[in-house]
Amino acid sequence: MRMWFASCPKGLEALLASELANLGAEKTRETVAGVYAEGNLEFAYRACLWSRLANRILMPLEKFPVNSADDLYRGVAAIAWERHLTPHESIAVDFVGTNDAIRHSKFGAQHVKDAIVDRLQSHFSDRPNVDLRSPDLRINVRLAKDQAHVSLDLSGDSLHKRGYRAAMVPAPLKENLAAALLLRADWPEIAARGGALIDPLCGSGTLLIEGAMMVADIAPGLIREQFGFHGWAQHDAELWQRLRQEALDRCQAGLARELPEIRGYDKDTRAVTAAQENVACAGLEKWVRVMAKPIEAFKKPTHRQIAEGLIICNPPYGERWGDMEELRPLYQTLGEVTKRECPGWRLAVITGNAELASELRLRADRKYQFFNGTIPSQLLLFQLREATESGQVQRKELSEESLSEGARMFANRLKKNARKLSGWLKQSGVRCYRLYDADMPEYAVAVDCYDDAIHVQEYAPPTNIDEEQANRHLSEVRQALLYLYPESRSKLFFKERRRQKGDSQYQRQAVRSRQQGVFEVQEGPCRLEVNLADYLDSGLFLDHRPVRRLLAERAGGKRFLNLFCYTAAATVQAAIGGAQSSLSIDMSNSYLEWAGRNFALNDLDPQRHQLLRADCLEWLAMEQGEYDLIFLDPPTFSNSKKMEEVLDIQRDHGKLIDHAMAILARNGTLVFSNNFRKFSLDDALKSHYDVEDITDKTFDPDFQRNRKIHHCWLIRHRMLSPWHG
Repeated sequence: MRMWFASCPKGLEALLASELANLGAEKTRETVAGVYAEGNLEFAYRACLWSRLANRILMPLEKFPVNSADDLYRGVAAIAWERHLTPHESIAVDFVGTNDAIRHSKFGAQHVKDAIVDRLQSHFSDRPNVDLRSPDLRINVRLAKDQAHVSLDLSGDSLHKRGYRAAMVPAPLKENLAAALLLRADWPEIAARGGALIDPLCGSGTLLIEGAMMVADIAPGLIREQFGFHGWAQHDAELWQRLRQEALDRCQAGLARELPEIRGYDKDTRAVTAAQENVACAGLEKWVRVMAKPIEAFKKPTHRQIAEGLIICNPPYGERWGDMEELRPLYQTLGEVTKRECPGWRLAVITGNAELASELRLRADRKYQFFNGTIPSQLLLFQLREATESGQVQRKELSEESLSEGARMFANRLKKNARKLSGWLKQSGVRCYRLYDADMPEYAVAVDCYDDAIHVQEYAPPTNIDEEQANRHLSEVRQALLYLYPESRSKLFFKERRRQKGDSQYQRQAVRSRQQGVFEVQEGPCRLEVNLADYLDSGLFLDHRPVRRLLAERAGGKRFLNLFCYTAAATVQAAIGGAQSSLSIDMSNSYLEWAGRNFALNDLDPQRHQLLRADCLEWLAMEQGEYDLIFLDPPTFSNSKKMEEVLDIQRDHGKLIDHAMAILARNGTLVFSNNFRKFSLDDALKSHYDVEDITDKTFDPDFQRNRKIHHCWLIRHRMLSPWHG
């Protein structure tokens, strides 16, 4: 008897200890990411062949203190390596851990290799080769708390590499993790009762193959050709052949039995092809069926009576917040169709994102924590119950008690802000407004209301908030909004805001139905289109509401020019305010088409109110025409490929204003605005023109907290005194 060490993914230690006991271990002791097990060589071989959960089976040789590189070399050289290999076997060293003496794992591995080679050289007058890819024997060294633990790796390649994975898809589950999740979901017990196994998002088919191997009694290592012990000098080939033949016999008997229904679906035909190849490599194509089908089309198999079963899947988690928004409908659909189609079945969902899991709108009966690689994850188990009479899953509204402390705090801030704004909103009739603007720095979002639709934009969090905290805060923002505004659940839109370059401000954020986030809203007498789904901005800058109001008040009978017009909401206000004519200019076809829809909503005459696609810098430089009212609201910076020049508003604003003033009528007004927080108006302009800073007058109550969001000036020609000259 000797002590062995079986490593495994974190969170699977208890399952592995139970499995090793069933494989013949006399004693087991769990530790982090592994289990110590006492047994003979037959036990170790069985573990390599039959363990569905272990990564590696290690044979500990020695442990010793390491306070210097020489300590490491001497400790390794003292081991009788000649008992374990000859110069004819190639080796590789897997070294994990560092301390003050061994600061790099490669440095540690080099010293271990040198000690082994020198020991064998002195004993055999020959030395083994190093083969990092496919060695005959692997040596494992773990350095922890200044102690080196030296072991032989009897596995060779990690045991999760069964040998059937011929084709890959992005982010597959490792085979041993898939097996563990099936065990946690009680698949063997469900199968014993005649239950089916279905993965509606099957990817490369790992869960299906592992589930089939379990019920067919197929050893997970049976089709592997090589293990680490094959290069070990003490390998017992006769014992190994006996154990392998026993596994072959059990496999043949298992496949001769009637196996449960095992099916996989995926909308991606490439994933289906990969899964089919892997199933065939595992020799299971007669028992495991995979076909192309989207989750929306999921149905329970009807070709035979199936009373119960396990639906298990590993949907994508979403690494970025924007990805999460795309994935929410997937999780919602998964919860709805499985409950509708398979009442009485068990649903098992693997996820690294608790917020997305909440979109299933089902209550988990059990939860298991584990690591999928480095991602902390959960296995959620649901007992599916009958759907409502209408066939729809009832939606559970959030209660205040169900909110986390952070979500409750954020909800309270939203309620406080809503109370402050209520009187102004009622009096002014404003229906699109900002409710929250990073009032609490750790909740770095802006929350805008467009009637009953809600638009949330994420800012970069403070530097003292790490990514995990930031994601938790964003989840709490969502919780709070769903609690306060349950009727807006389907009209809740989230955006990631990052610094934009070139024309990326004009690009869509995702591919989705255009109508999904498109709404018609009212601003004063004007009807305007907003798009809360596809772009970073909605098409209506809410902070400019007072500026648009000012333009409308001054536009009566005027010739109006709108430069860098965006969706031309300012032009619509000026036109409704009585402008004689207007010209709106922008480089973006997307926004000019949007402007056209805004014009149509308000029945503007296209002959009097014209749209022009042009580079505003070039157009202004030509100094053509004359206008009574000009609105100049350029971006802070633009290097769009569509523009000949790069625009930097701090550097270029003087030239822009001079060109605009050249086409401004003698008694006209230029309204100049920009949103560069550190902007400083060129003093030379103040000596050439009458300049009035009206910034403080251009903030409604919903933007009083953030008065650096834009700057605004009225600029007029300086009138000469009648006594001049």
